[in-house]
Amino acid sequence: MTETRRGNRSKSYKLTNDFGESRAKRSSKFMEIRRLKREDLYLRKRNFEYFNGDSSQIMQNKLMTKSGASQELSCLLAGNLTISQILCSICGTATPPNNVNMCPNCLCLKIPITSDLPSRVSIVHCPDCVTYLQPPSTWLRAERDSKELLSFCLKTLKKLAEFRLIDAKFLLTEPRSRRRMIKLRVKVQREVLDRVYVEKSHDIEYVVVHQRCPSCCMALPLPANPDHWEAVVQARQYVPHMRTFLYLEDLIKKHSAANSAVRLKRVNQGLDFFFAKKRDAVKFFEFMCSVVPVKSQTFHKTAFTRFSMAAVISPICHDDLIYISPKLLSSKLGQIGPLVICTKVKNTITLLNPFTLVDCVIDGDQYWRAPFEPILSSKQLIEYIVLDVVMIVSAEVDNNSKRNTLADVEIARVSDFGKNDRIISVRTHLGHLLKTGDHALGYDLDGANFNNAEAEENRGLFPSAVLIKKKFSDDDNWQEKKTLKKACSKKKTNNNNDSEYEQFLRDLEDDPGKRFNISLDTSVEDECSHKVESTATGADAVPFSQLEDVFADLDLSDGCITDAE
Repeated sequence: MTETRRGNRSKSYKLTNDFGESRAKRSSKFMEIRRLKREDLYLRKRNFEYFNGDSSQIMQNKLMTKSGASQELSCLLAGNLTISQILCSICGTATPPNNVNMCPNCLCLKIPITSDLPSRVSIVHCPDCVTYLQPPSTWLRAERDSKELLSFCLKTLKKLAEFRLIDAKFLLTEPRSRRRMIKLRVKVQREVLDRVYVEKSHDIEYVVVHQRCPSCCMALPLPANPDHWEAVVQARQYVPHMRTFLYLEDLIKKHSAANSAVRLKRVNQGLDFFFAKKRDAVKFFEFMCSVVPVKSQTFHKTAFTRFSMAAVISPICHDDLIYISPKLLSSKLGQIGPLVICTKVKNTITLLNPFTLVDCVIDGDQYWRAPFEPILSSKQLIEYIVLDVVMIVSAEVDNNSKRNTLADVEIARVSDFGKNDRIISVRTHLGHLLKTGDHALGYDLDGANFNNAEAEENRGLFPSAVLIKKKFSDDDNWQEKKTLKKACSKKKTNNNNDSEYEQFLRDLEDDPGKRFNISLDTSVEDECSHKVESTATGADAVPFSQLEDVFADLDLSDGCITDAE
């Protein structure tokens, strides 16, 4: 019993000791709080004496420091008393201690906080209605040096949201300057380290670009403003010549297809047609699809404000030599390949096998589903002389064609005369045109470089040459050539490559079908027809291909003859 009582007494002593310790801690904490309050009251009195009762300076002093000791330090600084300072790590100037150990001047120099802000900005201004463009399509009215203009200029600075804006004002600019500029000075503040702020001023130049708004453009009299357009048709053809565009230019003039265009721009390998309305651009694009094989692709900019239609014209041109892969395209085109020539290009492409007289017609959609490119173009034609012609009569060959006749000919290059005696035997579709002593243009396949890997592999299966067309002498049909040059002289513009234009005129001479499509003067057409009739008595005065193109589809069977009586 006595032991248990002693044990209970010891426990009660421990409880009283713990209670005493906790009470002592609370009392010491209370005394510390009272001491801090007295120090705070004392420091407030000293602040009042140093700053002569300036309450704003006291509040600023409290914001810059945390404890009472730092408050006392700031009061001593305000009273010009000697305190402990540190040296700046850059320039060595005595400065109050901070987190970066640098003075304020070095802090501004070493940390360029305004590097993200631009120094020059372009803004669009309408001089008629005094409005500014706020992208994408909003026009705001603002007078010069107004609050609205200041707000608009600040909204154009996207990086300004990362700063604390302190001040913004306009600088004096000359309003009558030819290059109108608006200068703005902003004062910003940014936190570079923990509780370390850097403040700096930055000047921004706003270059004013004058452009009429859509409402002012609509009010302008015709012709329309070339800078205001809604859609553009970009016509492109990736070939080394411009004959297709010369022919397309005549078609556009004849049909007046581009009368609604506000601007025409010549670019590399094509033309750009700008239209004020999208419907006019669509109408012009449909016209191009009706005359040439075109691949279309439509683009538009942000907010559907402008449209761009890319009209890529097929690179296949007249008299081009084409290699058609037997695995991919020959089966789809009726086993016409592999070597074919292009005989006509309109909204469809006509291909002919010069060794079998098999031809086919490809429309634009069929071509762009499986496109192909020529391996040789008309710029690589070589002149040959015909030594012998032997007509081919076979049941397998269709000799009823009025346009082409198959024949075996022996030819030699004109440039080889006097150098070697090389004679080339080839089969051609020009048997109805060629005779001994004539000159013809063709491709030399032995020395040509193909831009097709499969064609290079099968080079051994190709003939040595492929004849394309007969070359007429300069004396043949000279009156018609003179008439064509006179008719086309008005259309000729300043072209750097005159040889392309001369080749375009030769194509018109060889293909009368093109001549009916372009717009010639009426007087010139009458003169041309009169001279052709007067010179048609000679055997070689007019190329045979012109008469064949006219009478190719003529049918004089008994079923087609009617009683005129």
